[in-house]
Amino acid sequence: MTLVSRARPGTRPAFDDGLLPRLHGELEAFLARAPDLAPDLTDALARLLLSGGKRVRPTFAWWGWRAAGGPVDGPRADVAVRALIALEMLQGCALVHDDVMDRSATRRGRPTAHVAFAARHHRGRWAGDSRHYGDSAAVLVGDLALAWADDALVTAGLDGAALARAWVPWQAMRTEMIAGQHLDLLAGARREESLEKALTVARLKTAAYTVERPLHLGAAMAGAPAHLVDALRSYGRDIGVAFQLRDDLLGVFGDPAVTGKPAGDDLRDGKRTALMALALGLARSAGRPDAARVLRDCLEGHEVTDGTVLEVRALLWELGAVDAVEERIGSLTGLALQALDQVELDEPVRAALGALAATATDRRR
Repeated sequence: MTLVSRARPGTRPAFDDGLLPRLHGELEAFLARAPDLAPDLTDALARLLLSGGKRVRPTFAWWGWRAAGGPVDGPRADVAVRALIALEMLQGCALVHDDVMDRSATRRGRPTAHVAFAARHHRGRWAGDSRHYGDSAAVLVGDLALAWADDALVTAGLDGAALARAWVPWQAMRTEMIAGQHLDLLAGARREESLEKALTVARLKTAAYTVERPLHLGAAMAGAPAHLVDALRSYGRDIGVAFQLRDDLLGVFGDPAVTGKPAGDDLRDGKRTALMALALGLARSAGRPDAARVLRDCLEGHEVTDGTVLEVRALLWELGAVDAVEERIGSLTGLALQALDQVELDEPVRAALGALAATATDRRR
């Protein structure tokens, strides 16, 4: 695989070191001037947005901007960075709502929003059901993040033409994200076992709004020609799906000290991932109804103990599902880099996109 040579480990574009603190500063500034009509909701959102995170989406968007000739610094670059915090707001919405739907207890090593609000209700001995209050308050936090995401993009200072161009991927991204979330919810309700459907969810729920559309957004803001947008989107679709496949592996095999989530979290949540769909298909092909039963019991929400997690992990290796996912990640990454070969890019941009491909697809959290 040619990923290592193309990514050029050890050669980081100079501005890359300054992007994350600039994004953090713009987030702080936006939150400081935002209306504080509901302090509990604002504080919960601020804690989430400012508590870390990899800033994957605005980073890809920045390199879409740079790929299209957007300047590294100066007033236009400042406006671009300010606009890209909209992606962190959108991610905040997705995380809070996702945690409610998945009944996740922790996020980045801290109680999730719905859990924290429920605990506060319980401590205060307030009227009504604590869990219902927590869920309801968290939904509002997510709604606030979505509303402020639009505000962040529209008020960043883009000129009218740039904002009109940016609005096309922005509009598509929001819809794709919600559609992917619904398909994920539907997959659990319908007990889906289809790999094709799991990959569709990965493409819409993760790839589109994590890599493909952020690249499209940044490139559109800078006025990229259609052929460059097409190449960046092709790269983004493949890297985005590979990113989700890596996430599927981390959800089962990840180190809690690194991921900030309990061991085997996806197994305990019964997530219908591509990894599990592949494993079920391999179990059927191998004539292993015993293995398929263990996997289905896990997906059906039967009690998942530490022993169950160990058993399913062993089966995923034994059936060849882990190797199959790793192979697909490598194939998708190679295809993504080939898409970039079809267009002219400045060498720092090409190196950055290669490095981002490696970071997104070969990570521990």
